[in-house]
Amino acid sequence: MGLSTHVLDTMHGTPAGGMKVSLYTTRAGEASLVKSFTLNGDGRNPDGPLYDNVTLKAGTYRLVFDVAGYFKARGVALPEPAFLDQVSLDFGVADVTAHYHVPLLVSPWSYSTYRGS
Repeated sequence: MGLSTHVLDTMHGTPAGGMKVSLYTTRAGEASLVKSFTLNGDGRNPDGPLYDNVTLKAGTYRLVFDVAGYFKARGVALPEPAFLDQVSLDFGVADVTAHYHVPLLVSPWSYSTYRGS
């Protein structure tokens, strides 16, 4: 099953294709970059799952979404500084046999996330 993410732009009612995202592992307050990628037209990692169920390890992770950069690239006039610049989601993986899907619903002014299926 592994780890995946999906971002929906709630301002425009579309997937957030073109948004930059970074995945980190975290331990004792320190973050180590695993990979950075740009979401495809469906708002997902173009390479598929971030981890499959073989490579996903129990532990803590961080996804960082470049929200301001995405909305600026879409031509949205944002204040300086933007209300939301980068959205960081810290989460834990306890059961490596389960699927951890981390969706983000986002606008320039708000966001929501949950553990999806």
